[in-house]
Amino acid sequence: MKIAVVGATGMVGEVMLKLLAERNFPVTELIPVASQKSVGKTISFKEKDYSIVSMDDAIAKRPAIAIFSAGGTTSLEWAPKFAEVGTTVIDNSSAWRMDATKKLIVPEINASVLTKEDKIIANPNCSTIQLVMALAPLHKKYKMRRVIVSTYQSVSGTGVKAVQQLENEIAGVKGEMAYPYPIHKNAIPQCDVFEANGYTKEEMKLAREPQKILDDRTFSVSATAVRIPTAGGHSESVNVEFHQDFDLSEVRQTLHNTPGIIVQDNPDTKTYPMPMYANQKDEVFVGRIRRDETQANALNMWIVSDNLRKGAATNAIQIAEYLVANMLV
Repeated sequence: MKIAVVGATGMVGEVMLKLLAERNFPVTELIPVASQKSVGKTISFKEKDYSIVSMDDAIAKRPAIAIFSAGGTTSLEWAPKFAEVGTTVIDNSSAWRMDATKKLIVPEINASVLTKEDKIIANPNCSTIQLVMALAPLHKKYKMRRVIVSTYQSVSGTGVKAVQQLENEIAGVKGEMAYPYPIHKNAIPQCDVFEANGYTKEEMKLAREPQKILDDRTFSVSATAVRIPTAGGHSESVNVEFHQDFDLSEVRQTLHNTPGIIVQDNPDTKTYPMPMYANQKDEVFVGRIRRDETQANALNMWIVSDNLRKGAATNAIQIAEYLVANMLV
């Protein structure tokens, strides 16, 4: 199967390539695509070298699937051109997520809505994916009324420039800044740009995307997104208020039985999720599960996941695996 990876030289693109190899995806021909300045350079995949090609050359090769991780502007311009030649595009940017004609997919939750007609499929925001992975099974059981989430997000979510800024600051080296402030020894309560309502774009993604993924507008999500000086994964402090009461041991059991979730929750042994444990893993880790004693039917939990893997590359490749397994490409 011909597979194009658009944005193959970026942080997420590199993880995509690694995972396609790791998961033995049926790639017969890899088509790596990157910006014009990278065209002609080679990348290695499964001990074979491939030349990076332009968008037009990639479209001419008519890949079965194109996995995009090249930013929203690129996706808006080029995804429809791939779709026109019959390629199924899985897009990692925010470009198509809230488009009413496009599906927003977390495979464990809603892959069953996909059909052969879906030629542009949106991959959700990294912090949304780990949030809905934990919320979906609980929503099914107890019906959510309201969610309040505060995120503690890795610099890798911003990209290579931000990782370099943190490393430079730790080493005491002056360099290019990805953020308006130092990130080392700091916490920046701004992820992405501010919208007119005073929330950042990232916070509004967390408010809107879960409703679309769960196909339910009856619950609300209020978010505060914060960038912190870590590189291994995103963490989230989550408070959920349900319509129905719950039993804590049943909540743990429900999460434990959910594919893709690992429960790490034992205060006696100081066992709880942390980015250093989630890094390089595909699962979503949930812990600090406890009743909110100030509010009826409310629960607190802590959710951690590798934002480059399940938050981006793994989710996209799981979508591709579902398409292949169900003969939708």
